[in-house]
Amino acid sequence: MIDRRHTVASLALVAIAGSASAELLLEVDLTVIDQITITATDGAAGASASGSTFTGFYLASFFNDASLGSTINGTGSLTAASVASDGSPSLYSSGSSFGLNIWSYSSTGDTTFTAGETAFSGSGTWTLSSSQYALFLSGNTFGDIYFAADTDDDLPGATVIGQWSVVPAPGAIAMLGLAGLGGRRRRD
Repeated sequence: MIDRRHTVASLALVAIAGSASAELLLEVDLTVIDQITITATDGAAGASASGSTFTGFYLASFFNDASLGSTINGTGSLTAASVASDGSPSLYSSGSSFGLNIWSYSSTGDTTFTAGETAFSGSGTWTLSSSQYALFLSGNTFGDIYFAADTDDDLPGATVIGQWSVVPAPGAIAMLGLAGLGGRRRRD
């Protein structure tokens, strides 16, 4: 007789292992209040894809609720490794999608990601309002990166090239803040 609990647990582990095979390509840092910094890892793209730099790449399921509904201009060198940075990456969210789009990172018209090659380079920083920052903090801590996509509607035709992750996770940020307050209180 087959133990159903064992079978269900085995299937769950296979599902987790399958989704964990995508490489971490972008790290999202929310430790500075009212700011987001996204930094490239040296991770390789898990699939090949080409598309418009204007459309950009998409951090799927970034928000838990419909999101920003605006564009935020940033600074830095974050770009796809295949194209030169123009120093002005922009964030976008449609307000009805749950992902975060990064576009306008290069003056090159097309971007190509090649499976097995480094996907991104550099980092970018954006200043947020306090309400935007709260929205970012309450979002998810990891997910897939799609190219080329700028809204949830684009996902069926886009390619998953890897994963993004918030480091450290917002819960860890809150715990560090509480530990600092506790340490300060003991000294007083």
